[in-house]
Amino acid sequence: MKDMTKGRITSQLIRFSIPLILGNLFQLAYNAVDSILVTRFVGGKAAVALATTNPVMSILIIAITGICIGASVLMSEFYGSGDEKRLKDEVSTLLLFGCFFSLIIAAFGYSFSEEILRRIRVPDQLLVDAAKYLRIIFLGMPFTFFYNGVASALRSIGDSKTPVWFLALAFVLNGLLDVVFVAWFHMDVVGAALATDIAEAVSVGLCVFYIYKRVPLLRVSRKEMRLDRDLLILTLRHGVITALQQSCQPIGKLLIQRMINPLGISTIAAFHAVNRVDDFVFVPERSISSGIMTFVAQNKGAKNSGRIKKGFRTGLMIEAGYWIFICIFILIIKKPAMNMFVLVNDSGLVEIGVKYLSLMAFFYLLSAVTNGIQGFFRGMGNMFITLIFTLIQISVGVGVASNLVPVMGLKGVAYASMIGWACMLFAEIPYYFWFKSRNELLQERDR
Repeated sequence: MKDMTKGRITSQLIRFSIPLILGNLFQLAYNAVDSILVTRFVGGKAAVALATTNPVMSILIIAITGICIGASVLMSEFYGSGDEKRLKDEVSTLLLFGCFFSLIIAAFGYSFSEEILRRIRVPDQLLVDAAKYLRIIFLGMPFTFFYNGVASALRSIGDSKTPVWFLALAFVLNGLLDVVFVAWFHMDVVGAALATDIAEAVSVGLCVFYIYKRVPLLRVSRKEMRLDRDLLILTLRHGVITALQQSCQPIGKLLIQRMINPLGISTIAAFHAVNRVDDFVFVPERSISSGIMTFVAQNKGAKNSGRIKKGFRTGLMIEAGYWIFICIFILIIKKPAMNMFVLVNDSGLVEIGVKYLSLMAFFYLLSAVTNGIQGFFRGMGNMFITLIFTLIQISVGVGVASNLVPVMGLKGVAYASMIGWACMLFAEIPYYFWFKSRNELLQERDR
């Protein structure tokens, strides 16, 4: 456990964020391993079929993590204020609700996977494989929810390392099962999906076992297991808004992919490749944002205004420092990165992706700053404004992309992203100063 209400701010944020970064990279690597092995043992066409499911899967996972983030803010506040009973009640409420919610999602998704893919205009030659994969992934949604719920509880008390260890073990298991199911048993995309579900189930089991053995603060007995109506309402008030906000990004990507899907498999492959690079770049930005959120929430619970403001400033400086590194790194490795992720052997597509990344390397600064600001507002419990800011960014970005993509291709997506982030930032900065002037806690003198 890590109490963020005292101690060195910079080291706390960095130490908390690094395990989150590693954990999120492992999450991304799940699908990357599936794509690599399916490409190797089944073929590029099947791998592109898997790529078409990514936006749908992202929306589902982000919706789940959004609810867990909302709960994590509450758990962090209860931990910061020393209210252990409310902390346990929140853990119990989140997991009971999650059981019901994830089962509904699993049943709905299994029944309508093919129709969902048709709605986003997935080509007919990819539809069968994509639907097979997506159905099985939907069946694993309860494992996804429970892992994120338990991991959020651990992070709320400052432990961001333990969930990563279990996720790392699950990642290795996923790779081994991919080899067994796809390479040895020739189960194609079905084997890849089963490997992912089984690995996620293992990570859930390990997290729960660890809590009941080592973390009595989060251990909920049968007598304590109950769904608190008031906490559920508060969790959903935070969580649903956060889930909507978190889902906006993949929905925007889904709308852009819908513009690209009719252009053919080759163009889909190029779009998939640059999205893979984007995803890996965004992971640290969002992880630092989650660190800011937990830090602010704990100190809000402790009513420590000085540390809230200092922590937010420090978080933004860490975001900016990360951008300097990633900008230089992307400019150096942009071509090898494209060669790694392009699923269709076409040098022309690599060059298209290289031009896209040459622009995005500089534009990532805007997303880093906006992520830091969003983390602050989540930590302060102001979830609704994060949704408003994200809607501004997505609506502007998608609108600009609809005009630029037909003319400029993937470069149009890069410019549209930049314009969307810039508009979001122009809204966030003045609102922050207004919010600060109206919040009683933030008006207290630093201590």
